Amino acid sequence: MTDKIKGPASYFPSIEAKYGRPIAEWKDLIRNQPGKKHMELVTWLKQEHGMGHGHANALVADTLHEDAG
Repeated sequence: MTDKIKGPASYFPSIEAKYGRPIAEWKDLIRNQPGKKHMELVTWLKQEHGMGHGHANALVADTLHEDAG
């Protein structure tokens, strides 16, 4: 039995399909926005890349969580 992916990563397949970039590339773009807070990054992804709120929020949350570890 395959475990169902939970949390922000559950959005990753649809993000890659809809926006045409691998998750690693999106995370690199987020990391290249120094000094921005969570919601500033979400807004940036929405405005600059046309991303929906849920997708942007999932990417930012997962990236910031990785970087904090």
